[in-house]
Amino acid sequence: MITVLLADDQSLIRAGIAMLLTAQPDLDVVAEADDGRQAVNLCAVHRPDVVVMDLQMPVMNGIEATRRLLSPAAGDTYRPRILILTNFHDNDNVHEALRAGAAGFLIKDSSPAELPAGIRTVAAGHHYLHPVVTGGVIASITAQPTAGQPLPGILDRLTPREREILRHMAYGLGNGEIAVRLFLSEATVRTHVSRILMKLGVHDRAQAIVVAYQNHLVRPPRTSEGEAAPSDQQ
Repeated sequence: MITVLLADDQSLIRAGIAMLLTAQPDLDVVAEADDGRQAVNLCAVHRPDVVVMDLQMPVMNGIEATRRLLSPAAGDTYRPRILILTNFHDNDNVHEALRAGAAGFLIKDSSPAELPAGIRTVAAGHHYLHPVVTGGVIASITAQPTAGQPLPGILDRLTPREREILRHMAYGLGNGEIAVRLFLSEATVRTHVSRILMKLGVHDRAQAIVVAYQNHLVRPPRTSEGEAAPSDQQ
């Protein structure tokens, strides 16, 4: 059972999320907070596995609450996994949340299935980024000189179809959108994504996208002209 704390200043939003999560057999909502400071205090009492954290809250915002939760008092080894759930998904907010130690980032208009999936992913020790924010965030990270060096030949492990799907992933498309573009079923796309992760030796979608950018399968989007559309041409 994965224990969850919800932190959001809108009670109606919290109630809806709680109903969604309590319907899952492996998720247990143990507490709710309506501001960041209360979230920090309740975590000390309930010690949830995952905190679903809004960014814009009174008293203390979600980023500061994340920092405090991941820097507990000396001698306390408790570190919850933080999954940001917000309407504010510009790159600055995403970067600040990730620098504070958040393990995932979802937007509030995500599909209902994505939140439980995100919670399970971060609880397992991985990162989870919504496709809407993935492309811009990963592109800006990999554009830095310290982002890492290309790995010669690593993309040769992929079939042409897998390279095509990875390219679409790198531009921030979710499995459903990729399926529509390539005239595939979503289940087939999921299978391809799983094989891509295995062949590249990475744990999650974000790491696979980093490999794609590092090895020039795609280029960072041009901020002055907008993001280039995915294509089959390199």
